[in-house]
Amino acid sequence: MARKKYQEEPENHDRWLVSYADFITLLFAFFVVMYAISSLNEGKYRVLSNALTGAFGKVLITTTAKQPEVPPSPTIKLDPLPIVRKNTEALHKEREQMTGVARDILAVLEPLVREGKVRVTQTSRGVTIDINASVLFAPGEAKLNEDSNQALKAIASVLKSDNHAIQVEGHTDNVPIKNPVYPSNWELSAVRASTVVRLFSENGVDEGRLTAVGQGPKQPVGSNDTPDGRSRNRRVTVTILALLPDTAVDVPVAPPAKKAPGP
Repeated sequence: MARKKYQEEPENHDRWLVSYADFITLLFAFFVVMYAISSLNEGKYRVLSNALTGAFGKVLITTTAKQPEVPPSPTIKLDPLPIVRKNTEALHKEREQMTGVARDILAVLEPLVREGKVRVTQTSRGVTIDINASVLFAPGEAKLNEDSNQALKAIASVLKSDNHAIQVEGHTDNVPIKNPVYPSNWELSAVRASTVVRLFSENGVDEGRLTAVGQGPKQPVGSNDTPDGRSRNRRVTVTILALLPDTAVDVPVAPPAKKAPGP
């Protein structure tokens, strides 16, 4: 049987039109997408454009519109001199008032001051009256002596017409005390301060201005190694607090330490 002869198909020279048509279709779709997203805001458009450009391996350079310059707001300059002058005058007036209180207290306690049993000092914190405990209490007791009432009432007569806050502190020596009433010097110093505060209140000093604090043996003014030093440490301190204390300044927080770079 005769073999059928294979006939080659004629070469088609128009096959490139298929690829060209596909390219045109993709290009048309691309412009349709670009037109569809043209209504988005500038930020989203820039993100999408960069993503598309990155996919094509090119770098897209975008520019932003220059923002209009806003003129700086006018600054108001205040002259600090009136404020400083006002604060200085108030501080001077306060110091004069505190000095007057100190002189009045010295006048009513002059005999005890001369005997060295009372000491009056003035600092930026206020006026401080140190009263030896022997003037007020028996050893290890918090009940006022009969002779102490006159001295404390004299102080109250000066303070009741004043308007400053008053802090009363009880102090002891470092000799331990332990009895059914006062287990330690802390309780003894606190009750002594409270006893003085109660007497001031009963003699016309406003209770809202009074504070009682027990300091125990932690703030000695003399050496606890000698009898004289321990006697000085056993005391009651009455402080008339100034209305204009020193200005408080915030301490800035230190920045965290930088860690050393790893190997």
